[in-house]
Amino acid sequence: MTRPNETDPTNELHRKIHGVALDMDGLLFDTERIYFRVGDVVLQRRGYRFSNELQTRMMGRVGLSAIAEMIAFHQLDDAPDELLAESNTVYGELLLEHLRPMPQLDQWMQRLRDSGVPFGVATSSQRQFVEMILPTTQWHDQLAFVLTGDDVTHGKPHPEMYLKAASAMSISPDNMLVLEDSGNGAAAAVAAGAITVAVPNEHTRDQAFDGVHLIAQSLSDPRLWEMLPESSSKELPASSTAQPTRP
Repeated sequence: MTRPNETDPTNELHRKIHGVALDMDGLLFDTERIYFRVGDVVLQRRGYRFSNELQTRMMGRVGLSAIAEMIAFHQLDDAPDELLAESNTVYGELLLEHLRPMPQLDQWMQRLRDSGVPFGVATSSQRQFVEMILPTTQWHDQLAFVLTGDDVTHGKPHPEMYLKAASAMSISPDNMLVLEDSGNGAAAAVAAGAITVAVPNEHTRDQAFDGVHLIAQSLSDPRLWEMLPESSSKELPASSTAQPTRP
């Protein structure tokens, strides 16, 4: 089976990883689809349409910073705080009705729990929405920490989020595994010095993931599972055709 890379064997990673930080949007839940719909609703009111290019620019950024990208992209006259409030209203109306987990989420979370490694969520989403999403899971009460966009000054790709995640687990960033689906998020984790795994989705497959340890096909990628200490079941998912790892 392919190892994450040639210079850092899996058994060494078992000893090195002391905590795990998980992005939320697009990694654990398919909220990027909802965000796209929200952006389109808001922009259609102004005679524009949302696009993949704009979504890429906004992805991983916090609140007003993300809205600033929308305003600059379409040269809107809206005040950022008013446009954010409008977007929040639309998102809140759609969220729980359209929320769905990413493929293999339950299996991955069970593998993570079995490993005994502490884990938490580090998301650019606002806390009001995180507190709507996480209680829908059966593992929210096992999170070692929850960091949201409200808890940082600088959004991704700045490393602040993941430096705070490592601090929350009282570990060094280079002892932390980070899972991200977006280029901005992966860049933040790499800049923080974390062991970074990209798990791209349909919205982020074409983004750059420079410096990551591994590009996983999904949350059930055996190479990802092997990076954690052995679970009690020691059962890995079946191998599939894998993308090449990045050093």
